[in-house]
Amino acid sequence: MPYRLLAGLTLLLSCCTLQAGDLPAPVSYTRDIQPILTEKCVACHACNDAPCQLNLGSAEGLLRGANKVPVYQGERSQAVDPTRLFYDANGVSAWQRKGFYSVLEPRGGQAALMTRMLELGQQAPLPPNSKLPDSIALGINRENVCPLPEEFNAYAAAHATQGMPLAVTGLSEAEYQTLQRWMAAGAPVDQQPLQPNAAEASQIATWEAQLNLPGARQALVGRWLYEHLFLAHIYFEGGEPGHFFQWVRSRTPSGQPVDIIATRRPNDDPGRREFYYRLVPVQGVIVHKTHITYPVGPKKLQRVRELFYANDWQAQAVPGYGPGHRANPFLTFEAIPAKARYQFMLDNAEYFVRSFIRGPVCRGQIATDVIRDQFWVLFQDPSSDLYLSDARYQGQATPLLAMPGQNDNVGSILSLWLSYRDRRNAYEDLRRDHYAKAPTPDWPSLWAGNDNAWLTVFRHYDSATVNKGLIGDVPQSMWLFDYPLLERTYYQLVVNFDVYGNVAHQAQTRLYFDLIRNGAEINFLRLMPAERREDLLDGLYENAGKIKLWLDYQRIDDDTASSLGLDKKRPMRDFAEQLLRHAGALNAAPDPINRCYLAAGGQCSRPGLSPALADAEQRLSRLAALPAARLKVIDQLPEATMLRIEDSSGRREVYSLLRNRAHSNVAFLLGESYRYQSRLDTLTIYPGVLSSYPNFMFNVPAAEVAAFVDAMQQASDPQAFEKIVERWGIRRTHPQFWTWFHDLNRYIKEQDPREAGVLDMNRYENL
Repeated sequence: MPYRLLAGLTLLLSCCTLQAGDLPAPVSYTRDIQPILTEKCVACHACNDAPCQLNLGSAEGLLRGANKVPVYQGERSQAVDPTRLFYDANGVSAWQRKGFYSVLEPRGGQAALMTRMLELGQQAPLPPNSKLPDSIALGINRENVCPLPEEFNAYAAAHATQGMPLAVTGLSEAEYQTLQRWMAAGAPVDQQPLQPNAAEASQIATWEAQLNLPGARQALVGRWLYEHLFLAHIYFEGGEPGHFFQWVRSRTPSGQPVDIIATRRPNDDPGRREFYYRLVPVQGVIVHKTHITYPVGPKKLQRVRELFYANDWQAQAVPGYGPGHRANPFLTFEAIPAKARYQFMLDNAEYFVRSFIRGPVCRGQIATDVIRDQFWVLFQDPSSDLYLSDARYQGQATPLLAMPGQNDNVGSILSLWLSYRDRRNAYEDLRRDHYAKAPTPDWPSLWAGNDNAWLTVFRHYDSATVNKGLIGDVPQSMWLFDYPLLERTYYQLVVNFDVYGNVAHQAQTRLYFDLIRNGAEINFLRLMPAERREDLLDGLYENAGKIKLWLDYQRIDDDTASSLGLDKKRPMRDFAEQLLRHAGALNAAPDPINRCYLAAGGQCSRPGLSPALADAEQRLSRLAALPAARLKVIDQLPEATMLRIEDSSGRREVYSLLRNRAHSNVAFLLGESYRYQSRLDTLTIYPGVLSSYPNFMFNVPAAEVAAFVDAMQQASDPQAFEKIVERWGIRRTHPQFWTWFHDLNRYIKEQDPREAGVLDMNRYENL
């Protein structure tokens, strides 16, 4: 008897034993099932790195099913077809033609794959708050097994403790029974696509009309804006909370159903002369790791019109979409005034830097290996950017700003790399020589237009995050973006990056990113006293880094003076302290915990806290900004630990404990362990959730913070740290794991509702 029929008869017979009034209500996917999946499954099964490409954030993803081919596979010799949900196919049969298979359909007389995976998880629960058995591998490098339904018996025999949810406190009995009832009923789906409300629809029409204006000039601006906003989760002033929208290219104009033109990259040829930029709702559960928000309203539209349409520049024709145009957006969009382009990016600098961080490129240790664990990001003021003000310099520089990655011939990696490296270095020579003749840098040469002006990036080994403001103690390195560097970074890491590309494409992307980092460091060093620049540069490229200084980078300007008047003995710290004073209210991240030595009266906590929480922050400052040589517990901590502290009134605060790993240099994609300087690691402690990928969590009552801090200060070996974990740690197997894990998202929602999203637990450790 077919399984679906058998399950239906079983459910019917069981119901017949009940009184009519006792019959359970039909299970609704929207009301009953998706909330369970959001609570217990989406933290792993979302986005490109969902295990087996099984995305459980929407009915579309669940119906699409699983696929054995991973999206992130940097060593593949051939590119693969994209499989972006809601974009590259429509409907179950279309997805199955792309290699997906159902997890909901019974097969061969057996229950559906999802049913059996959940049953396996229920049959072998993990002991509460226990460590995981060695047989369960976790983390970004876990090799997922993606069995077909007929392969499940072999999977279960070999992985008896690896049912779903994997290696974590599982489903409650009520959740499990609800899912079983739903599956037995045939897994019906009643989810409706998100639709804009009337106010949103009106603004959508206005923005679509703006980007689709006729004429070459208007078309060029529309194209530039689309390529810079395609990754954004747009939300409207007056829009409904939880409603976000995304730009796509469509075969159909406004007022008609969207017919998406699915290209690998947003700047690929759409394949037709007439197409339209359209805004579509972002469907499914919002997850933090891909949530790059961008506010839109009448003021933003007016700003766009002021920047791009207020003067009389002209475009004779719209450029094509060939590899040359993709490689060099400065050439493609040269008709649009560079000042308008740069100012638009500055107005929204956090969005653009966040797109580097939360976009598809930033996943895995090799992707992040060429940045330091903590650095501040600054921007050159447009009035001091020669690319904007010197037409002759701009004309000389533009041909040198092309970027690699368009040719994915594996055999040409080295020759292509050398060609683009030499072109970039010719640009650096040109820039150095022209800026040597320009006015010396001073404080007005740094942009300070809004609270996007100062940003902090934290690298967490195989992921990263960016936040407004100057967070943490003075970093070893700072980046200074001018327009050519900011635009190149965006195009190289966002627009031109193909997550489905082959090893040649991905290697070129990451190798050029090394040059980008070096360029940002060189730009910043121009602010330092001339006679200290070489020493500071050498400090960033110790040991094998000297090889890269000689082989791949250009000579810096160590002659032209700076007008900042910095202390020559301690220029970086003096610069940081002066920068904090100049930033003033624009610094979105006052940080008394990590910079307690600058706090007035030794007050190392924020104002407005309860006495217990203020005392907690004061005590936490004793752990911040110390090297591991003085705070041994850092050796035991993962990269991003969350600390939840609650006072007796029920008010709680959440802090990120970020381990900043030190390196002799970050000039290579591989071999990080050889450059690691563990004794110099530090700990940054800051209010808020500063990672999409928490590695661990502590839950500490405010009354016990003193004991927690003392224990952390005294823990000098794994055994002492184990006692801290046993007392305050929240392991994956903790009975209240999901309560505390999702409380992190609730905290984000309370602080800034638009930024909330389900966090990823693929990197959550079981210390």
